[in-house]
Amino acid sequence: MQALILVDIQQDFLPGGALAVPEGDRIIPVVNELQADYALVIATQDWHPVNHMSFAVNHPGRKPFEVIEWKGMSQTLWPVHCVQNSPGAEFSPLLSTDKVEAIFRKGTDPDIDSYSGFFDNGHLKSTGLAGYLREKGVDEVVIAGLAGDICVYYTAMDALDQGFQATIIREAVQPLSEKDFQARMQQFQAKGGKFISR
Repeated sequence: MQALILVDIQQDFLPGGALAVPEGDRIIPVVNELQADYALVIATQDWHPVNHMSFAVNHPGRKPFEVIEWKGMSQTLWPVHCVQNSPGAEFSPLLSTDKVEAIFRKGTDPDIDSYSGFFDNGHLKSTGLAGYLREKGVDEVVIAGLAGDICVYYTAMDALDQGFQATIIREAVQPLSEKDFQARMQQFQAKGGKFISR
């Protein structure tokens, strides 16, 4: 069985948001249309506490997009985004959510970032998404959302690691960096993922 995973289609990642993906809103009509093809639709939601370690403002003297070492991992520092219960953390009002059966929140631990819908970046804690999908009889996931080169990519790679077939549809994702996206799609395909156009 296939499931469609909608990754982080939230206000802060859309034009006008705190960490806007260029033309991120162009995927929304495609994503809304795609949902009709799947019996199971899941969404992920970035859901950060205000003291999250990935926010540059929580590191005096540091600026957004600087990279630091944090607990043995490389960490990009971001503008404050998707703070719990803030307007920026809400799903786009243009996104159809009627078919979304479950929402998996990530990035809730102030001490570690979480790009993937399955695990935090250190793979220390699971969100429970893999178990949920298995319980539903899912063996293949199709991943759409934002940003294509970051949260979509890491969700897709973890899906493969968890034994699911994984597909990314080009028209249903938009990257923060097109160059990084192309490189990461090559890595995703080399690992057995499918990167297709509609």
